[in-house]
Amino acid sequence: MTITNYTCFESAFGWVGVAKSDQGITRVTFGAPTAVAIKDRLRNGSHGKRGLYPLTRNPLDPELLKVSELLTKYFNGVPVDFDVELDLSTGTPFQQRVWETALRIPYGVVQSYGWIAGEIGNPNAMRAVGGAMGANPLAIIVPCHRVVRSDGGLGGYTGGLHWKRKLLAMERNTEVV
Repeated sequence: MTITNYTCFESAFGWVGVAKSDQGITRVTFGAPTAVAIKDRLRNGSHGKRGLYPLTRNPLDPELLKVSELLTKYFNGVPVDFDVELDLSTGTPFQQRVWETALRIPYGVVQSYGWIAGEIGNPNAMRAVGGAMGANPLAIIVPCHRVVRSDGGLGGYTGGLHWKRKLLAMERNTEVV
């Protein structure tokens, strides 16, 4: 996979970065304090491998413009359908199945790690599902923030539980504790 273009913009949830490969949108990250920090997150991936992904900034790329507009609406509390080509090739086949299943969780709804495990035909794989959610390269679009523990607890969130709480509160238009 080669990331060909990226863009970044400011939102109510901090700086947002979107990158695409020749196969589709491959990375979305948010919550950084600066454009430089968001570019570093895009380039280094979720595991902090320096210089892993070469980047060329192209804010006029039509796909990046579309995703940026959708994410702007989303961060302003508007439910959106992210009808864009995705490139999930950075994940293992298991992770890809988990991410594809999470894509079915609608705005304002939460599902458990166990639900996803059952949906992919591996009902005892809750922890592995959690690991796949933690490796999700497409924050917001693949809504890992909507996946919680079976007991209703938040579980984890790569960006930090404060972001998961804020996202769920925004989607429910209420406070999540």
